[in-house]
Amino acid sequence: MHRRDDEAVTSRGLSFGAAASAYEQHRPGYPQELVDLVLAYGRERREIRTALEIGAGTGKATRAFAGAGVVVTATEPDAAMLAELRRQVPEVETIHAPFEDVAVMRRFDLVFAAAALHWTSPEGRWERVAALLAPGGTFASFGGPVEIADARLRERVEQARARYVIDDDIPAPDGTDETSPMRWPGSELEASPLFTDVRQEHLARRLTLSADDYLAHLATISAYLQLAPAIRTAAFAAMGEALPGQVELSADLTVHLARLGAPTEPFE
Repeated sequence: MHRRDDEAVTSRGLSFGAAASAYEQHRPGYPQELVDLVLAYGRERREIRTALEIGAGTGKATRAFAGAGVVVTATEPDAAMLAELRRQVPEVETIHAPFEDVAVMRRFDLVFAAAALHWTSPEGRWERVAALLAPGGTFASFGGPVEIADARLRERVEQARARYVIDDDIPAPDGTDETSPMRWPGSELEASPLFTDVRQEHLARRLTLSADDYLAHLATISAYLQLAPAIRTAAFAAMGEALPGQVELSADLTVHLARLGAPTEPFE
């Protein structure tokens, strides 16, 4: 079980801007199946017409929901990432700010985070989400690691990189046991009196990349972005020697859904 180090998390969370264009090129987007799942859940209580996105990055999830007719307001703290998002999805409203500083100016049918919620501060997180949701509104968080599907190959690559980076996992944001059936943030949503009907869904996804493209993907991950350039180059060279020409990847998505329960007071 790992607990989050807030200083380290903040540093890693703000490291992506240096690789914004590579992030846009080499990070996978989100499937229509995910959008359909979220919208169907919301429709049980309230049609989803408007959404606020937490930490939108270059707009990978933004365009998926906007493409389904949802009017998305995208928030992003990193100026370079936001500039890339504006190039990719110019039609959406954007806010250059971390989630903690976003003013509660109106309520949305949906508040969602795509592989970004773990970068937000836990203090007041759920109160702020609740204050931004319309009555019966939906909260959604989704993401998951992109990792080598073959266990033996994955172990060889991990051994190759061990001299340079020990772990490229995202820091765990709470103390939820790794064997718990309900993963974070579902565990916190279940414990919160602000939300109801918490669900955890799993969407299987497989990708095939060339070795070069897989390494380019890794170069957009915070654990590698924070390495000194010479060390990063050496790490990628070592991993490249262990990789075949084509790499089969597991990129499954874990989706957490919840609904605003009792009406909330204005958030200060």
